[in-house]
Amino acid sequence: MHFSTADIIGLYRQAAHRIHSGERVTHLAHAWQCGRLAEKSGASLELQLASWLHDVGHLWSQPSAPTTDPAVKGHAALGSRLLEPLFGLAVSEPVRLHVLAKRYLVTTRASYARKLSPQSLRSLTHQGGHLSEDECDDFERQAFFAEAIQLRIWDDLGQKDGWFEITIQDALDQLEGLMQSVAAQCVT
Repeated sequence: MHFSTADIIGLYRQAAHRIHSGERVTHLAHAWQCGRLAEKSGASLELQLASWLHDVGHLWSQPSAPTTDPAVKGHAALGSRLLEPLFGLAVSEPVRLHVLAKRYLVTTRASYARKLSPQSLRSLTHQGGHLSEDECDDFERQAFFAEAIQLRIWDDLGQKDGWFEITIQDALDQLEGLMQSVAAQCVT
């Protein structure tokens, strides 16, 4: 499967007006908000890009299906496979791990689940629910554990209706510039 940065821009252009999985924001607004939160937090360019693109597997495979649909259960792994050849592990691994990070946080932080949206709580069941102690230990040993946790937090916060401060084209231009910057780092 050949996947390019032009494909990514096309997916997010198509998603600019589609609501993100039962939430109150579009897919593009959600992606932009997550990327913006990462940027404001001083995250690396790779983690900013992972935050932007964490749901690209969902857009690629089943763009109109809700996250509770079993067909999109593997969107994180698919997104990771699509992104790794373009941007390396520092982008693809947090994307691969962001659903597992939600399951980890629900398991290890009692207050975390109370902050999730109703849609995110519904999708948690389809994503496997709580982790066992061994699964938590395995997750903590992942090379991009901390980045996945941070991405997950931004993913949960990036659902604000009305917080999209720029035009669709400006957002896509920002994404394209960020992809070019990260790709240039991968080459050097």
